[in-house]
Formats: sequence, C-alpha cells, structure tokens
Amino acid sequence: MTKYSRNHVLVVFILLILGFSGCRPEPEPTVEFPPVAIPDSEIRQLKSTATGRSYDLYIRYPNNYVKDGGLKYPVLYLLDAQWDFKMLDSIYGCLEYDGYIPSIFIVGITYSGKDVDYNALRAMDFTPVHDDTVRGSGDAPKFLSFIKTELMPFIESNYRIDTSKQVLMGSSYGGTFTLYTLFTEPSLFKGYVASSPVTVYGNRFAFDQEENYAASHKELPARLFIGVGGDENLLEPVKSFINVLEKRNYAGLKMETRIIEGAAHSSNKPEVYTRGLKFVFLDVP
Repeated sequence: MTKYSRNHVLVVFILLILGFSGCRPEPEPTVEFPPVAIPDSEIRQLKSTATGRSYDLYIRYPNNYVKDGGLKYPVLYLLDAQWDFKMLDSIYGCLEYDGYIPSIFIVGITYSGKDVDYNALRAMDFTPVHDDTVRGSGDAPKFLSFIKTELMPFIESNYRIDTSKQVLMGSSYGGTFTLYTLFTEPSLFKGYVASSPVTVYGNRFAFDQEENYAASHKELPARLFIGVGGDENLLEPVKSFINVLEKRNYAGLKMETRIIEGAAHSSNKPEVYTRGLKFVFLDVP
C-alpha cells in the first residue's frame, strides 16, 4: 500500500469515527421526579408532656370531606403509623367504597425525627408494666394519658370528630396497648382492634390485668376484634386469652375473633384490619 493510500484510509477511518460519534444521543439530564403522596392527608406534630416524646400524626381526611361543613365523623386512632398508615389508607378506601364502613378520619400515631428507632420507642410506650428484658418498658400509662388528655383534645379541636364513634387499632405491642386501654378505660373508645397482641408479657400482663378488671366489673361495654396469624408463635397465647374472655361472658362486650390461616405475625394485618374495621363499625351510619 502506498503512503497516499494509507493516508486516505486513515482519513476515511477518522471520518467514520466522527460520524458515529455524532449519532450518539446526548445523555438525558438528571430529573428529580416528585414522590407519590397520599391524597387528602397531612402531617401534624405534637409534643407530649405525659411521655416527654414528640409524635408525628398522619391525618387522613374522610372522603368528600368539606372543611367548613357541619357534619362530624368517626375516627380511627392507628398505632405504628410509620408502617401501617399507607395500608390503612387503601383498606379504608375499599371498605368505604363498598359501603362496609362510613367515611372516617384516620389518625396515625408515630414518632418525630430522623433515624428513629421505632422498635425501641414503641416498646416503651405500648407496654403496661416494666420488663427487665425490654429497656424503658412500662410507659403505657403515660402513653394512654397522652392519648386521652393531649392527643384526643387536639384532634377534636382541629377536626370535626364524633366522639361517640372512636376506634383504637394496633398490632403486636400495639395490640398489647389496645388491650391495655380496653381494660383500663373501656369507654374511651367504641371499638378496639388488636392484631397479634402480645398477651404474655411482664408476668402474664394481659391475663392479670383482665383478672383485676373482672374482680370488680361484670360489664365491658365495647366492640372488640382480635386476630392472629395461624403460622406465628403468638397463636396459642392469643387463643388462650380469647378463651378467657369467652368464658367471662362480660355484659355489653361484643367480640369477634379470627385466626388467619397461612399468615404470620405481620402478614395477617391486612385481613385482621379489614375484618376488624367492618366489625367495630357495624351498623354505624
């Protein structure tokens, strides 16, 4: 090959490279897309003097809520909102659409701040008695005081709430606190939904508390739904506690229970919450 030919080939090669380079698309600019938000909801914050902790409140308005209207609505107080609020938004939407429950407020309770240790804080707030194996446990009386004297007045002063139609719902330790509230101030809520409640804790807390209540009460005016997964280790303790309540035969107590077959500690929640809400809001217009 002559020097001229080699130079000619080189020029053609360079032109080809430049041509292909020019055909390459420009890189897409970095775009930040907005996160998915839950419609008709807002976050409020409340610092408790009872517990000394700050709480985020996830508020879900009733469907078709008119802020300057006159109608008052039932309210669901939901524990562990950091995990369950999104799920309850969907469950509520389905149940309300099908006419199983009325339009309601949902007030989800969780903790304020970044890098929050939810497991540690809920183990403090939701447990009725101290257990040496759980650091800081036993603050349920303080947390109940927060709900009764701080949270509920706050919600009632800012939203149109029907105080005769209030429900408390929680799972695991949240279910423990739900039962604690039931046997401490049963009339504070119309209905109680406990999913996989820890019934054996701190020397049989739930059984002892129920026995103390039964010693001076023959009535328990409330609607109670208890559910537990068929595949979890809390199954037998929860069944034993349900058996105690059934034998007690409290006047005024309307109770429904359900074992969710093929579900464990967390996976039972969608069905327990769905059936629980239908039960506690039964016949509520």
